[in-house]
Amino acid sequence: ALDLPLPFLFGPMAACLIAALSNVPIKGFGQVSVAARTILGVAVGASITPDLFHQLPQMAISVALVPVFIALIGIIGVPFFRHVWGFDAPTAYYAAMPGGLQDMLIFGEAAGGNARSLGLIHATRVLIIVVSLPLFLQFGLGIPLDRPPGAPASAVPLVELILMAVLGLAGWRIAKWCGLFGASILGPLILSATFSLSDILHHRPPAEAIYLAQFFIGLVVGVKYVGITGAEVRRTVIAAIGYTAGLFLLSGIFTGFVVWMNFAPLIPALLAFSPGGQAEMA
Repeated sequence: ALDLPLPFLFGPMAACLIAALSNVPIKGFGQVSVAARTILGVAVGASITPDLFHQLPQMAISVALVPVFIALIGIIGVPFFRHVWGFDAPTAYYAAMPGGLQDMLIFGEAAGGNARSLGLIHATRVLIIVVSLPLFLQFGLGIPLDRPPGAPASAVPLVELILMAVLGLAGWRIAKWCGLFGASILGPLILSATFSLSDILHHRPPAEAIYLAQFFIGLVVGVKYVGITGAEVRRTVIAAIGYTAGLFLLSGIFTGFVVWMNFAPLIPALLAFSPGGQAEMA
């Protein structure tokens, strides 16, 4: 009704955030939310076609900058959380890494980090980026985000719908069995890309499925703030806001360099170097 971009993502995220800050006893959907991410994995994988390989030489240099980008984030972020805000070493390390919210939380907790602090830091990072970036694109650069994310389900052959569902679930389970990080996205992505390159898969998931994935991703971010205390706001959330401001600056530098050197157009470069999670940026 407010004509905001990505309503299926913004709406649930905002509503759950408001409910969480109002002490409404809500909780996430657990594995259902994780399973919804497989839809985005299939969507990205199905977009990897033979035509894409002709563009790889043009992408090589900008892709090579990603490890440099991540290394600089770690060099800046880890001391920021460790020495400025006094977090323990595992928490500082996994708080600084710009991976997906769920992945960093799982890895950080396994390494002995503070799961609550990690959840709030990454939820705040993702929240700020997911809210500000689409608004900047639409109202700052004048790029409307009203393009349908796919064809309607009625326009996709039933056989391909079934195939995509199988690829999503199978890819997720295989990747999880292999211990691959971001299994719910990367597993379906790899498997779907294989079928797309083999000329077996010819469609992306329908718009309804993408909207469903956005809905559950929005819920996950908002629910992370359940039970937040004043002390956590003063320390953890403010630290996350300062860290995210630094990420924006670093992201802007890399995006500007990539565009200036004609390695990539503005919008793909901006989205590629925006340190949100895999699911949110996809």
